[in-house]
Amino acid sequence: MNLDPQAQFELDPRLNRDTVFVANWKLCQVRLMDDARFPWLVLVPRRAGAVELDDLDEDDRTRLMHEIQRAMKTLRGVADCDKLNVGALGNVVRQLHVHVVARRKDDPAWPGPVWGHGPAQHYLPAARDKLVADLRRDG
Repeated sequence: MNLDPQAQFELDPRLNRDTVFVANWKLCQVRLMDDARFPWLVLVPRRAGAVELDDLDEDDRTRLMHEIQRAMKTLRGVADCDKLNVGALGNVVRQLHVHVVARRKDDPAWPGPVWGHGPAQHYLPAARDKLVADLRRDG
């Protein structure tokens, strides 16, 4: 796929609804999934029309891997976790995005996937704002 370099990046409405803005890194918009059960970042490459990893050019794919690693390190700095899950599914939201989820053996979905495991438990505003500030500081 040839992405139109003139097209504007727009965040998918569902991602916008389910997440909170954290930061813009070189390639990705970094967002916090609004589910207090799981510390969970979503990286969205700011490339209009990108759906699959191979829609990105080689430099952007390399940058994405660096930003995934940065997100993993950032989550480790703010959340106690036993495992980090990384995935790019796109079955519900087609826009290319990568989930980076800090998991604990005692979290409600362990050892299964977090997707579809009951309704999200939204952060209380103060807790959400503190976590976003911590993520910005460590990221």
